[in-house]
Amino acid sequence: MATTDKTVNSLLNEHDVARITGLSVASVRRWRLLRRGPKYLKIGAAVRYKPEDLSDWIESRPSGGGHQEER
Repeated sequence: MATTDKTVNSLLNEHDVARITGLSVASVRRWRLLRRGPKYLKIGAAVRYKPEDLSDWIESRPSGGGHQEER
């Protein structure tokens, strides 16, 4: 049961996700509505995110930069 307790204690709410991503809670809610954001869990009426799902989702986002020098 210790693993389960650790998992439950590490779950993030939408305010945590907004703080981590630097975006608004409204953006996090919009992602959920449009099914574009990280995977989430519903526990009753509460929405929670596993830290590893948030990390995976962030890593999957397109990134810019790293352009090659023109020749």
